[in-house]
Amino acid sequence: MIINMAVNATEEQIDHVVKRIQECGFQAHLSRGEERAVIGVVGKSEKHRGELEALQAAPGVEEIIRITHPFKLASRNFRPEGSVIELGKGVTIGGTEIVAAAGPCAVESAAQIGEIAEKVARAGAKLLRGGAFKPRSSPYSFQGLGGEGLKLMRAAADDNGLLVVSEVMDPSQIDVMLPYVDVLQVGARNMQNYYLLRALGEIQKPVLLKRGMSATIEELLLSAEYIMAGGNYNVILCERGIRTFDTYMRNTMDIAAIPVIKQLSHLPVVADPSHGTGRRDKVGAMARAAVAAGADGLLIEVHQDPERALSDGAQSLYPDQFAQLMAEARMIAPAVGRRIAEEKAHKRVAV
Repeated sequence: MIINMAVNATEEQIDHVVKRIQECGFQAHLSRGEERAVIGVVGKSEKHRGELEALQAAPGVEEIIRITHPFKLASRNFRPEGSVIELGKGVTIGGTEIVAAAGPCAVESAAQIGEIAEKVARAGAKLLRGGAFKPRSSPYSFQGLGGEGLKLMRAAADDNGLLVVSEVMDPSQIDVMLPYVDVLQVGARNMQNYYLLRALGEIQKPVLLKRGMSATIEELLLSAEYIMAGGNYNVILCERGIRTFDTYMRNTMDIAAIPVIKQLSHLPVVADPSHGTGRRDKVGAMARAAVAAGADGLLIEVHQDPERALSDGAQSLYPDQFAQLMAEARMIAPAVGRRIAEEKAHKRVAV
């Protein structure tokens, strides 16, 4: 259930409600909105549920709302105004600005990631995306550069004023990645890796949680709940296409999932049209549609030489295609009350 505190509720009244929730055998998750505090109640105990519901009459309590969805903390009832998550360096997601993360599927070399970082930053991206640890379908495919890849990506991002988002595959990698990564990505294959999700709940860095290739929206939100139940509310959801009977594209991009998730949950939603289609010529159309549908961010694969990319070259945009996509998105965003960062001017070389 959700307990909405009155606008004028005092700290003592809020503390009293939290204490009584805990005494009844439940967990209390406090969220402070712009106008009021909201307390999420999580737990299975039935013994003291009557006492819990009696809090309706407690001083400072405005109303108690029963949540029918199995996800509580990810529910929009927990934070009706929507979450705005701090990513670092003044960049936020979930507000007015649509944030773009762009880069290669995998970090291959210092020269490769450095060149791409410079070009996507110039086009208006705020985050550099790239894989250092790569989960591949074939054990013989390129698996990433590991720790060295993280260092190369961090250096390239810092040189161009970008943040870093990269995929974590196992709880043992979290401590290795924390010094280099601003946002930890959970890939589609790990959406229901509950050991990993619980471990990510114990840190406070933002987590980008991708929808599993055959997962329902409710299953995605329940995976977010695992992270949030551990105390980390900095979760960003990602629609990256689902597996259907069609074989023309790599996946079927579920654009409708974006407004559905926005209705059910307060968490920001990012669209990944690169994996959603698997085809370079379809990425732009799906990205534009995602902006119109209400996405808070875009995750786009970009490579300067896709034909020689060690991973996912077929779905990677050339840098000039990414710049064009950003220009098109800037025209669409105002129609839905949003904006996208402007393209940066070319650096002048002293002569």
